[in-house]
Amino acid sequence: MNGGKAFFDTNVLLYMHGDDPAKRSRAEHLFQEYSQAGLAVLSTQVIQEFYAAGARKLAMTREELRRVTIRLMDQELVVLRAPQIRSAIELEERYQISFWDALILAAAESGGAEVLYTEDLNDGQQYGTVQARNPFRAATTV
Repeated sequence: MNGGKAFFDTNVLLYMHGDDPAKRSRAEHLFQEYSQAGLAVLSTQVIQEFYAAGARKLAMTREELRRVTIRLMDQELVVLRAPQIRSAIELEERYQISFWDALILAAAESGGAEVLYTEDLNDGQQYGTVQARNPFRAATTV
């Protein structure tokens, strides 16, 4: 843990409930560490994506999905509004990334996160004030 806030992308949260034991363990440990320190940040986009993908990709029961989703909303939550959408449009153009990835970056920045844990962006790349980190790549090099 780096001591600052960390934003978690949907894919990391999904791995916490997936079938890959190594990724599950890494995702659970990392999220728990930041969550217990009060430094985990999520966004409305991430919560919505988790809920939709949890049923579709992980075949979670509705009860489990509901329980986990509600628990995730206990974290600091960035509500996406016009400023984040404007920022995402600029980030999309500047870094030549998808709008959805840019929206994740905009939310991370808006939430004051120093690091964004994701598989979807270049590991180690600095995007404005936020550094993207692939938590699973780091786990294989330790």
